[in-house]
Amino acid sequence: MIGLLGVAWNGFGAFDYIMTETRNAAYMAAFPPEQLAYFYGFPLWATAGWALGVWGGVAGALLLLLRSHWAVLAFAISLFGLAIATLYQMAAPVPASLRTAEALAMTGAIWLIALLLLWYALGMRGRGVLR
Repeated sequence: MIGLLGVAWNGFGAFDYIMTETRNAAYMAAFPPEQLAYFYGFPLWATAGWALGVWGGVAGALLLLLRSHWAVLAFAISLFGLAIATLYQMAAPVPASLRTAEALAMTGAIWLIALLLLWYALGMRGRGVLR
């Protein structure tokens, strides 16, 4: 069940990443110009962190479903990427429309779920469920 929820959660992140990076007009139409400028202005290292976070999470969740011990490494990579992306968010000038309580809560939720998925994978590995 956790693996399926992890795939769904991280799948949304992957969808958001793809739509943003390909600049999908229909998807990006929901964002005001100052947010688009911020998203499109990410430096390569921040985009790489975002990619590691998203795709590490997707891989980790899929590896959980396969009961592979590699899920732990994938979730660790995801957290590393999340740390890089968060560092950029903290250091870069972020539009006021993205510095809301809701945006901060979403960042907190992403961190919490990423940490819980790693913790769960470590527990399953320790119990011998992941091989």
